[in-house]
Amino acid sequence: DFALCLEEMPMVAPKGFTITTTRFRRPTLDVMPVNAKAACLYANNARMVREAQAKGHGNALCCDANGNVAELATSNVFMVRDNEVFTPQPNGTFLNGITRQRVISLLRGAGVAVHEVTLTIEDFRSADEIFSTGNISKVVPVIGFDDRSLPYGPITRKARQLYWDWAHA
Repeated sequence: DFALCLEEMPMVAPKGFTITTTRFRRPTLDVMPVNAKAACLYANNARMVREAQAKGHGNALCCDANGNVAELATSNVFMVRDNEVFTPQPNGTFLNGITRQRVISLLRGAGVAVHEVTLTIEDFRSADEIFSTGNISKVVPVIGFDDRSLPYGPITRKARQLYWDWAHA
């Protein structure tokens, strides 16, 4: 038996949030079900968010056991460089979220190049834009990474609008 609860939730205003890095890593698939929405992962994610908040930021860019970027502590992550979108390749270390998958599909359908590849912290440090996707927040701009301000740029705006249009079609 199970229960399914549905609740209407409006799309969060796109004011954005800042991110930093975290010393905590995503566990590996042989230890935890990291490719699922699992309650056993919440404690580790909460440590990441608390560490980020202690540094004055809203979220944390976290790495997998190999040191490659996996996601944010609470959502999937994308970066933009030269009008092309990059996001970590699903490798079993994070949840390949349905909103993530939808945004990739919508962007590609609109002619935007989207690359699912291995990414490093340094890749994100050189990004033109960064945004997140998640079931509750949908598409939200990252407006700063450590001490660097980031714009709510045109690709992030496009991703958000495409998702909005799709959700209301």
